Amino acid sequence: MKTYRKELWFNILTRRAFINITPDIQNCIDDSGITEGLVLINAMHITASVFINDDEAGLHHDYDLWLEKLAPHEPVSQYRHNVGEDNADAHMKRQIMGRESVVAITEGRLDFGTWEQIFYGEFDGRRKKRVLVKIIGE
Repeated sequence: MKTYRKELWFNILTRRAFINITPDIQNCIDDSGITEGLVLINAMHITASVFINDDEAGLHHDYDLWLEKLAPHEPVSQYRHNVGEDNADAHMKRQIMGRESVVAITEGRLDFGTWEQIFYGEFDGRRKKRVLVKIIGE
């Protein structure tokens, strides 16, 4: 069995964003030489997420509105975590959207269902953050 590890770094200039990282993950698979196995994609920050869904602008807009209703950013005084910080909502949004995704690799390709893509979700941007890509297989 082989293993491969890489960190992808992001510096999103806005507070929130959804970035399609599917091509980056496929590049990691290509670099690894692994053709059968699993890839773990893990947000390494507690205010960011990795999730799988459709790459459709309307859906991303709907996610943004929905998450803001569930955990509104303002007023920041509504959160205890925000004593000296302003990102409690980002922690909650991450909890909803998830920490990581695992995808099967078959014949050197991501083994997806129809329309599936991998996304990095940023909920407290404006600084560098990383995503771990760990691949195991043969």
